Amino acid sequence: MSKIESGTCAGDRTRSKGWRAIARGAADSLHLAAAPAFALMAMLTAMQDGGAHRMSCMGLADGSPWSSMSLMYLLMSAFHAAPWIRLAARRGT
Repeated sequence: MSKIESGTCAGDRTRSKGWRAIARGAADSLHLAAAPAFALMAMLTAMQDGGAHRMSCMGLADGSPWSSMSLMYLLMSAFHAAPWIRLAARRGT
């Protein structure tokens, strides 16, 4: 039986290793996306007009733009900043 008949061609193995390397690289850098994404969500939530915050807080005439959701996103951004701090520490040495 030849290599082509068995379905194991050298080109297939090379392409498979290439995709694995890409997947590993994406997985290694994915953790860096959380903090900026949450920070952006906090900014967008704070900048939006009206919304659920004003409806739920009818007693507030002029409430803060930092609603509970935007504060939550800001805290999540802070909690997910560890990979960025580690990256900065590695580059500093």
